Amino acid sequence: MKPVLYGYFRSGTTYRVRAALNYKGVDYDYEPVDLAGGAQSGEAYKRLNPQGLVPALKVDGGVLTQSPAILEWMEETWPEPALLPHEPILRARTRAFCAAIGCDIHPIQNLRILKAVKAMKDSDPDAGTEWARHWITVGFEALEQMAEPDAGAGGFLFGTGPSLAEVYLMPQMFNAERFGVDLERFPKLVAANAAAQSVPEFAAAHPSRQPDAR
Repeated sequence: MKPVLYGYFRSGTTYRVRAALNYKGVDYDYEPVDLAGGAQSGEAYKRLNPQGLVPALKVDGGVLTQSPAILEWMEETWPEPALLPHEPILRARTRAFCAAIGCDIHPIQNLRILKAVKAMKDSDPDAGTEWARHWITVGFEALEQMAEPDAGAGGFLFGTGPSLAEVYLMPQMFNAERFGVDLERFPKLVAANAAAQSVPEFAAAHPSRQPDAR
C-alpha cells in the first residue's frame, strides 16, 4: 500500500518526515490533521495515534508514530539515497545533532507547550513567542558549535550532501524565523539551511507548499 502521512503543514515533526519521504522518492498520500482546530484530540485520530500528536505514518503492517522512529525506519526500509553518513563517527555526530533538536529544542516550543506558557503568564500574548525565541537561541548556540568541525562543501553540516541533520534543522529554522530569532549569530546553521533548501525534494516539503497551508 502507498504510505499515508498524517500531519499538519506547520508541524516541525511532520516537516521532517515530508522532507525525508520526498528525498527518498517515496510516493505517499497526505492527510491533514488540523492542530489549530483540535483535530488531533478527536477520537478518530487518537485511534491512529493515542498520544494525539503528529505525524503518524500508515504503512503496511500498521501505523508508525514519533518522527525519530519513523525516520530511522525509513532509513532502514529505503536505504538509498542515504540520510546518514557511512562513517561511524559522522553518523554518531549527525544523530547527536538531530537529538539536540528533537529532544532539547523542539519539544519545549511546540504548540501545546506555548499554549501552557501563555496560560501561566496570565494570557500575555507575547509570552509564548519570548519563551520560544529564548530556548531556540540557547539551542542554536550549541548547534553552531556542533556543526563547526564538520561543515562540508556546499554548506551541508556533515559531509558534502544532505543528511538527517538538515532534515531536523530545516523545520527548526522555520520556527526560528517565525519567532524572530536573530539568525545572524548562526552563520553555519543559516548556510546549512540554505543548502538544504536548494535540494528540490526538501524545498517541496516547506510548510508554505503544503495543501493545508494557510
